[in-house]
Amino acid sequence: MKEKKNELLSPAGSFDSLQAAINAGADSIYFGVEQLNMRTRSSRSFQLSDIKTISNTCRKHHIKSYITLNTVMYEHDMQLLKMIFKEVKKNKIDAVIASDFAVFDYCSQLNIPLHISTQANVSNIESVKFYSRFADAIVLSRELTLKQVKNITSEIKRKKIKGPSGDLVKIEVFVHGALCMAISGKCYMSLHTQNASANRGACVQNCRRPYLVKDAESGEELVIDNEYIMSPKDLCTIDILDQVIDSGAAILKIEGRTKGADYVQVVTQCYREAIQSVYEGTFTKEKADLWKTALTKVYNRGFWEGYYLGRKSGEWTPHPGSAATEQKIYIGKGTRYYPKIGVAEFIIESGNLKVGDTLMVTGSQCGMVKEKIEALYVNGMPGNEAVKGDKITFPFTTKVTSNDKLYKMLETVRHA
Repeated sequence: MKEKKNELLSPAGSFDSLQAAINAGADSIYFGVEQLNMRTRSSRSFQLSDIKTISNTCRKHHIKSYITLNTVMYEHDMQLLKMIFKEVKKNKIDAVIASDFAVFDYCSQLNIPLHISTQANVSNIESVKFYSRFADAIVLSRELTLKQVKNITSEIKRKKIKGPSGDLVKIEVFVHGALCMAISGKCYMSLHTQNASANRGACVQNCRRPYLVKDAESGEELVIDNEYIMSPKDLCTIDILDQVIDSGAAILKIEGRTKGADYVQVVTQCYREAIQSVYEGTFTKEKADLWKTALTKVYNRGFWEGYYLGRKSGEWTPHPGSAATEQKIYIGKGTRYYPKIGVAEFIIESGNLKVGDTLMVTGSQCGMVKEKIEALYVNGMPGNEAVKGDKITFPFTTKVTSNDKLYKMLETVRHA
């Protein structure tokens, strides 16, 4: 077996997702705090006080933690930025991901490793040389082909381009997740229409909606048939992961800080297994097909391989929302766990469930666990079905806390 060389970087938008990434074998996670990250509108950001817990959790599990400070920075952000850096330094976060020179300067002053964000749109070796004076890792533009990526990584080795640490600069690329129609995500549509800047983490995603096309002279209107023409399908490289690894990219990044723990755990696990398979020499199309089937079960807008193979135009989503083949229905919340007998207790807050249903539990300690109910107690008595208001208990392999959420899993039927 070859040594695992590629670092798998997973998103953590919550403590549930953080634990899910750990469960699935991530080498590192990235997260944001307060409003200075690119996901302030669409997810509940971590707070300053969470940095210590995130760092401690990652160190306990021997994975790295990176904080994203990659929004456009205004003058009024500087006080908060300094407060964040104080916590980052004190709690030994492994690196900062950024594209603003003010952030670069703070990293340099405090001797904190820096990764250049994809927002910097680095697309050539000269840009890599320039940013290497600040950073040990660079996230390349998302519009490059694998041939272009390989040329950059080869030139880094040939020219011995090193970062502040003294090691060769590492190249990071995205391997899975949502794609934006704008260059490396630098979009202004949301700002112009809603005064909500995507570059400040406040995107309203109006590109994901259907639009009419109108002839200004004749007044004729039409809807583009079966395609949301500004909403690309999601990036998925599981089919070509061997080629991605061959490009020389050292860090493989999964998008998804707004996604749930189920998404983070399933996607991380698939790519963890695929990376290992490439290095063991057992990577095959048949295996890739199985991983891709698993990936379709969690949130996605359909898949394509992005620009890596040199496509001139993108692929657009045919439907709004997720194309996941599984749907999670919220059922209730955890109330108690009996460790000696391995039984979990939940309160049903909506819907119903019965013996034979597949359930999913998400939480900060369990991450994501999915199991089929084989036996069920309803209000202390053996039962086959539970409804809203019932207290249920059933055998469960993982500790449950009062903040854990219980879902019922259903197959999704999407009609054309």
